[in-house]
Amino acid sequence: MKKAAILIVDDHTMVREGIAELVNREPDMLVCGGVASVEEGLKYIQKTPPDLVIVDISLDGVSGFELVHAMKSRYPDIPALAMSMHDENLHAERMLRAGAKGYIMKNEAFDLVLTAIRQVLRGEIFLSETMRTKMLQRMLSPDAHTSTSPIGSLNDRELEVLRLTGLGLSNAKIAEVLHRSIKTIEANRARSKEKLNLKSNTDYVRFAIQWAEGITPPQQLPD
Repeated sequence: MKKAAILIVDDHTMVREGIAELVNREPDMLVCGGVASVEEGLKYIQKTPPDLVIVDISLDGVSGFELVHAMKSRYPDIPALAMSMHDENLHAERMLRAGAKGYIMKNEAFDLVLTAIRQVLRGEIFLSETMRTKMLQRMLSPDAHTSTSPIGSLNDRELEVLRLTGLGLSNAKIAEVLHRSIKTIEANRARSKEKLNLKSNTDYVRFAIQWAEGITPPQQLPD
């Protein structure tokens, strides 16, 4: 029986090795490679196309969003399964819109990754039961859904600038990483500050660092 080839894109060696150990025990799948960045991932896919790619969203540098976007346009027949340490309420729908075929929280990855891989390889969408229920409720009652989280109001680019700021990158470096002008990055930050009710650049950077580290920042600062 031909084994399904799985590529893992994650900048944490221990995560790649842990998932690989689980996958390689199975008779119907194997990890064909593990890389740490979007650039390495695209090079690997071009050279040796896998059957599925597991993508961490929060990579060091360009995020997994960009890899999923690129795969959707360049390699539409190769499905992506997204992982994240952040709340699925914030990222799951965004990743599906970007082109991913599934979403899994990192703290649940070792319990659910085999099920998720098989489901996505069958051509199905993998989401947690909680997220499936929430998306179904929004589909049935779209007017009843309003986001209670200001961070949920950020668009994908604003969220990516927030993430990179939280990793310690300057506006100039973010512009270089995202191939955008510094003015565009500054405009993204300005819109984000307004949406998050943050009064200064210092408040924005503090919020970004706390969020990137997985600490829940205050939903908004007092006036």
